[in-house]
Amino acid sequence: MSEASVDGSARAITPDAQLTAALTTDTSRDAPAARDEPLLVVRGLNAYYGKSHVLRGVDLEVGAGEVVALLGRNGVGRSTTVKAIMGEVPPVGEVRFKGESIAGKPSHEIALAGLGYVPENRDIFPMITVRQNLLLGIKDTRNPGRWSVDQMLDLFPNLAARADTSAGVLSGGEKQMLTICRTLMGDPELIMIDEPTEGLAPKIVHQVGDLMAEIARAGVAILLVEQKLSIALKIAARVYVMGHGEIVYAGTPAEFATRRDIREEWLEV
Repeated sequence: MSEASVDGSARAITPDAQLTAALTTDTSRDAPAARDEPLLVVRGLNAYYGKSHVLRGVDLEVGAGEVVALLGRNGVGRSTTVKAIMGEVPPVGEVRFKGESIAGKPSHEIALAGLGYVPENRDIFPMITVRQNLLLGIKDTRNPGRWSVDQMLDLFPNLAARADTSAGVLSGGEKQMLTICRTLMGDPELIMIDEPTEGLAPKIVHQVGDLMAEIARAGVAILLVEQKLSIALKIAARVYVMGHGEIVYAGTPAEFATRRDIREEWLEV
């Protein structure tokens, strides 16, 4: 479900019991050591769809190697936030990546700078093979990154079994895995992943969660837009909650667990 100024109905958020269970099995890593400036810095970010003011002064940051979750109900501006960062929606405000302003730059230049983006619509090239889709994600064949095609296929036996099959025949979950893996082939320093588990079967949700944990272990920073608290809180070092186009809460998963008021007002239905 894509975010715009008008959305469909929101789904119920994980109840307290499941939230507590997720936190007791939390495997999130500590935030990395401080540096002069976080890897991604967003300050006073506004965005519009026509006359509709969707983002209203969003502030957030992601450190090198850090996993940050962006939570909120459908339609509050989470997807628009990552689109504005990536240049898919015109940003008004400050967006800095690796100390350089990227606000208003074309998406391909932002990607070449090391910022990866996995949109929620699971775009692939259906007429070519899974392996060819992965190869298309490589930015520079002369300087291979930390990920290889074989590594991607090893992570997902389902993709390995269909490596030389047209990608158009993949299931929704397999397409999601392929989209994430193709983005990783570009060796990003930070990857923004928008609703990766939306509409997937529980088994595939678990596999996608494992992949994100593997990405984090490799030292790649993640900005994760996710509805499932059990997934987001398991890998995130920090969380932001959005409401009405603004950041209404920021803290660690442990701090967030104590804020029933935030969950009731901004997440639960």
